[in-house]
Amino acid sequence: MLKSVAALAATLLTALTMSAQNTNTFPLWPEGAPGALGHAAKDIPTLTVFLPDKTRAPMPAMIVCPGGGYSHLAKHEGDLYARWLNSNGIAAFVLKYRLGDTNGYHYPAMFQDASRAMRIVRARAGEWGIDPKHIGMIGSSAGGHLASLLATKFDAGDPSATDPVERASSRPDVVVLCYPAITMDDRFRHTGSKTNLLGPHPAPGLAEELSTEKHVRTNTPPCFIWATADDQTVPVENSLLFAQALRTARVPVELHIYESGKHGQGLGSHEWEPEKFLPWTRECTAWLRRHGFGQ
Repeated sequence: MLKSVAALAATLLTALTMSAQNTNTFPLWPEGAPGALGHAAKDIPTLTVFLPDKTRAPMPAMIVCPGGGYSHLAKHEGDLYARWLNSNGIAAFVLKYRLGDTNGYHYPAMFQDASRAMRIVRARAGEWGIDPKHIGMIGSSAGGHLASLLATKFDAGDPSATDPVERASSRPDVVVLCYPAITMDDRFRHTGSKTNLLGPHPAPGLAEELSTEKHVRTNTPPCFIWATADDQTVPVENSLLFAQALRTARVPVELHIYESGKHGQGLGSHEWEPEKFLPWTRECTAWLRRHGFGQ
């Protein structure tokens, strides 16, 4: 009986991790994520692959980090973004990262998941027909914070690692930030994101370490940022602080601040309605193409 169960598990895992021709989902760590608290769905970070129907290889790719205050994942900032990217000839990988609040995870679990996702897509780029030098990340709200965290804390990989995935760089080639949470400064921070990321009793200095505007470096990837001036959930100062830090470091940045719009707008609708796409989607598409993303 145990052997048959193990065989079934192996078969299911193989089906999940096979090279994708259509949408499929697979775990970031087949043997279990580092620091996992259990074996439930919430303990298993995954990537879901979305490939364009018609494109030519090698194609660019983007990893999508939905928002949700590090307590849940907003579906309209995940799958819909992937479909939009596919429509522009870009492969998309929606990241289900571990979460705080009642899920029990805090930093560095989310960062480990984002780093691993980038390494996987780069290490396995040939399987999906992806250009390993054109892999970016897009994140919204708390997902924007996670993307900015990877943009400022990436590494080149471990050349001595036995796992070939861990040898790959975790640096995104471009980053798109949609109304991102950036700072842990109490004047401008998003309370829910900060609490769920750091935990109730964070170590001294952790808030500053995770205020990403303070850690931009000259090799931080080019960024496209957009937000609204009257955002009542994540103050627009988050975007302004990060953009200013990028400017100071001489990192290419395009910033769009729209006069009005509620937080969490995504593409403009919670359904696939291209006629309702917001102006940022057109500006971002043009920016991505200038950086070699899109066909």
